[in-house]
Formats: sequence, C-alpha cells, structure tokens
Amino acid sequence: MGRAFEFRKARKMKRWSAMSKAFTRIGKDIVMAVKEGGADPDSNSKLRAVIQNAKSVNMPKDNIERAIKRASDKSQGDYKQVLFEGYGPHGIAILVETATDNNTRTVANIRSYFNKCDGNLGTSGSVVFMFDHICNFKVDKEGLDVEELELDLIDFGVEEVFLEENDILIYAPFEYFGVIQSELEKRDIVINSSGFDRIPNVTKNLNKEEIADIEKLLEKIETDDDVQNVYHTMI
Repeated sequence: MGRAFEFRKARKMKRWSAMSKAFTRIGKDIVMAVKEGGADPDSNSKLRAVIQNAKSVNMPKDNIERAIKRASDKSQGDYKQVLFEGYGPHGIAILVETATDNNTRTVANIRSYFNKCDGNLGTSGSVVFMFDHICNFKVDKEGLDVEELELDLIDFGVEEVFLEENDILIYAPFEYFGVIQSELEKRDIVINSSGFDRIPNVTKNLNKEEIADIEKLLEKIETDDDVQNVYHTMI
C-alpha cells in the first residue's frame, strides 16, 4: 500500500461527523459547480461529481434539487475557493480550504483561530509545498478486479488503487481528475464519490499534550461554516 492508503487510514474525518454540516458544505459545492458549468449534470461533469458526493452522505434528493434550483437563481451569490496556510503550535503546518462569499470575514475568522491557539497564519506559498494535491474516486467493486483496473488506468494518471470494504479507491494527481472521471463513466463504472486530498510530504510526531494543542486549533477551524477541508502535518 502507498502513501494515499496510509493517509486515508490515519486521517480523522471529523468534518463529516455532523450531517447538517456535510449538507451545508455540499450545498456550497453545488452552487460553485452550477455557477461554473450550468444546472444540467449531463453536461456539467463537476456537478455530477458533487451530486455523487451528496448521495454518498445520504443527502435527500429533494435537498439536492432545491440546491441546484437555488444556485441557478441569478440572485444567488457565488462562493470563492480560498486557501489559507499557516503553522499551529509545535511547528505543525496547516492548510485550510474554504468556500466563502465574504473573504474579509473568513480571513478575520481563520486568523483569530490561529492567534488564539498560539499559531500563525502564513502567507501564500508558505506551507502548501509540503503537501501533494491529489484526486480520489470511490467506485463500486462489483464485477471489477483491483489489479486489472489499476493496469487499465495507469495510462490515465492513476497512481494507487486499493480495496476498502465494499469499494475500490483510486488515487491520482489532482490534474487528472477530469480524465479519470470520463474514463470511469465510459466504462460504466459506478462512482460512489470523488474529491480531492492533500497528502503531507513531511510529518511530525507529537506527544499527547502537544497533540491536544493542535486538536484544539483544528476543532476551532473545522467548525467554521466557511471551511471545507483542513490538512496538517501532524501524525
């Protein structure tokens, strides 16, 4: 197994622990997808991917349709994706992905979380180089052989393929997302969910007290409504 497998196994998926929070975040993803490519999922591959993710967390069909309709309304504001970089206590690098309709508010909030927990919000490029940006797909394993699928998809940029319970997980550099999505759909392979991750190139071991300091900061960041994902270099 490679780094993607170990990263996924170790990562704490706290952001999906509250269903209402998951729905809010997916709702923002729907708005951004519709604004970018229109409300028809047949012609908007990004929207198709978001709908798959919505279904994977049991978001009701009515909620999905209402979100698409709301996003199509010209009066609906847009969200911008903004990446924040900084250091928590004990030298832990932290990346924060946000989707915001008010960048001034988001900057102030993220900065306050770092300051209150003895961290520092950094400048653009200060820690992002410590992470590999990758895409991932979770597909239905029925009728598929993992080794054969990996060999078939190598030419499309796939780097890792492995089993996780009833699904097959596929990892590749993020720029291959569209190519891989198209190839999976062409092969009629059911995509249960997809997305992006940032895997740290370097990690740091901490003791229990130091881990508690970092988790205090991460909890503050993750509860912010503008935050979509948080990544760090702590083991």
